[in-house]
Amino acid sequence: MGRLSISCLLPASWHFSLSSTGFPRLLNPTFRQLVVISTAAVILLLLIYSLLMTRTKYSSSYLDRKYQRYLARVTDMDATDTSNPNINYGIVVDCGSSGSRIFVYCWPRHNGNPHELLDIKQMRDQNRKTVVMKIKPGISELSSTPEKASDYISPLLDFAANHIPKDKHKETPLYILCTAGLRVLTESQQEAILEDLRTDIPVRYDFLFSDSHAEVISGKQEGVYAWIGINFVLGRFDHIEEEDEAVVEVNVPGADNKEAILRKRTAGILDMGGVSTQMAYEVPKSVSFASSQQEEVAKNLLAEFNLGCDAHETQHVYRVYVATFLGFGGNAARQRYEDHIFSSNMEKNRLLGKQIGMSEDAPYLDPCLPLDISDKIQQRGHTMFLRGTGDFHLCRHIIQPLMNLSNETQTTLNGVYQPPVPYQNSEFYGFSEFYYCTEDVLRMGGSYNSTRFLLAAQDYCATKWSMLRERFDRGLYASHADLHRLKYQCFKSAWMYEVFHTGFSFPSNYGNLKTVLQVYDKEVQWTLGAILYRTRFLPLRDIQQENFRGNHPHWRGASFVYNHYLFLVCFLVVLLSIVLYLLRLRRIHRRMQRNTSSSALWIEQGLQSPGLTNGL
Repeated sequence: MGRLSISCLLPASWHFSLSSTGFPRLLNPTFRQLVVISTAAVILLLLIYSLLMTRTKYSSSYLDRKYQRYLARVTDMDATDTSNPNINYGIVVDCGSSGSRIFVYCWPRHNGNPHELLDIKQMRDQNRKTVVMKIKPGISELSSTPEKASDYISPLLDFAANHIPKDKHKETPLYILCTAGLRVLTESQQEAILEDLRTDIPVRYDFLFSDSHAEVISGKQEGVYAWIGINFVLGRFDHIEEEDEAVVEVNVPGADNKEAILRKRTAGILDMGGVSTQMAYEVPKSVSFASSQQEEVAKNLLAEFNLGCDAHETQHVYRVYVATFLGFGGNAARQRYEDHIFSSNMEKNRLLGKQIGMSEDAPYLDPCLPLDISDKIQQRGHTMFLRGTGDFHLCRHIIQPLMNLSNETQTTLNGVYQPPVPYQNSEFYGFSEFYYCTEDVLRMGGSYNSTRFLLAAQDYCATKWSMLRERFDRGLYASHADLHRLKYQCFKSAWMYEVFHTGFSFPSNYGNLKTVLQVYDKEVQWTLGAILYRTRFLPLRDIQQENFRGNHPHWRGASFVYNHYLFLVCFLVVLLSIVLYLLRLRRIHRRMQRNTSSSALWIEQGLQSPGLTNGL
C-alpha cells in the first residue's frame, strides 16, 4: 500500500503523511498547528492586501495623477484632433477697445461625474498654434454705422468656421461679449450694434447662437471670468487629492446646511494695467458690514455663482470679491502724479515768487525718476522741467495721497469696500505691471519678497541714468524692456509697492504673491472663464446619457475601495468557516479512531485460542 510522507525542519511533532488508508491524518493536525497556520495565513493575506492597496493608492493613484497632470499640460500643446466625434467646440469673441479677438475652445466628452467641470482647452491647428485671430479697430468705431457690425465681425467667424468641423457647427455655442469697447457708448448705440449681430449672424452661420449670447459685460463680470480662468488652469476647482494640498474652510453661500466645507484654496488675482488696477479673490467666510451703506456698496463688488452643472449642489459655489480701480494703473497713476506736482509747484512758485521747474537750469527735483535723468511736463501752455533724484522712499511718501485712502474700516483704494483677506491662508497672482515691475528691469519675477524688492528698487532709483542706459545697451534687461520702462521703473516700482502694501493692506512679510506673465506657459484670457461659466450645464446631457446606458463611471473610487473591504470581510468569514469545519472533522476523526481502536482490541483478543497459547 503506497504512502507519501512530508517532513520539514519544523518541530518534531509537525509530521504529515498521506496514504490510501491514512489520508484522514491530513485532517488531524494538533490544535496549536491549526492556530498557527490560520494566524499565519491571515497575517500573510493582510500583508499582501496592504501592499496592494498601498501600491494602488500611492504608486498608482498618486503617481498616475501626477503623470496625468503633466501629460495634460504636454498634450495641451498638440494639434486638436478634428476627426474625433467626441470633441466639442465653443467660440468666444472679445470685443475690446482697440480691437476684437476670437478664441476657439474645445473639450472632450464629459466623464459623467457631476462634481467635475468640462475639460476645456484652446483649440490648436495642425501647426499646434492656438486658433485665435484679432482685427482692428474696436467695434466702438461703428457707433454711427451699427448696420455694419455683422460685416465687421464676419472675418472672425469665417476664421472659426474654417477650423471647426462643419458637422459640429450646429452644436457649437458662440458668445460675443463686449467689454470696454462698447461700455464707452450710450445704451442706444450699444443696442443698435448688438441688434445687428443678433439678426444677421443666425442667417449667415449655423453656430448655436441666441440673443443672450451677444451682450456688453460689466467690469465685474470680466473680473469674475478672469478669476475663473486662472483658477481653472491652476486646477483649483478639482477635488482634494493629496494631503499636502492647501485647503480652505468655506461657508458656502446659499447652502441649506450652515456647516463649513473643506476644498482646495483658490488663488486671488491682482492685475495692474496701464489705466486701471483690478483685484479679485474668493471670500470664504460670511462677511459683516460696518454700516448699511457699506453693505449696499458691497453687493456691487461681491459675486456669488455656481460653476457646477447641478444648481442644487454647493461644491462649486463661490463668493468672489471683484473691484476695478480706474486711474490706478501704472500709466494713469504717473499722469495723476505729474498733474499733482505740476499744480502744487505752480502754486508754490506763485506764493513764493520763484521759478522752480520753469527752466532747465532750475529744474523740479523729482524723487520718482532715476538719478540725473531729465524729463519735462507740458500742461496749460507751460513746460515744467524735471531732474531725477532717485529717492525711492521719498517717492513712496509723495504718492501715498494719490491712493485716496479712507479712515473707514474694511476699505481700500479710493475708499472702496474690501472684505478681509485671509493673509495666513491665501495665495495671489500678480499680472501686468506686477510682473513688469519685478522682472523687466529688476529680474526678480516669480515669488515676491518685499525686502528684496525694496532693496533692488532703491538701488535702481539711486543709479545714475547714464549707467542704466549703458546696461540697457549691453542687453542686461529683459528683451521687451524699452527706454520708457527704464525711465518710469522707479515710479512704477514705488506705485506697485504702495498699492499692494498700503492700498490693499498686505503685510510686508506676505510670502504668497507670485508675479507672472503666464500660467503653465500659457497666457490665460478671461474668455476661458467666460466659456467655462456659460457652458456649465452642458455636462448634464452626458450625465443623463451615462445613466440611461447604465454605465458605471470610473470615478466611483469610494465604491471601489468599499468592495475591497467587503471582499476582505467575506474572505475572513470563509476562512473562519474552514477552520471551524476542520475542527469539526478533527473531532469526528478522533471518535472514529477511538471506535476503531476498541474494535481492533476486541478482534485481537477474540483471535487468541487457549490451545495455541499453551503450546507457546
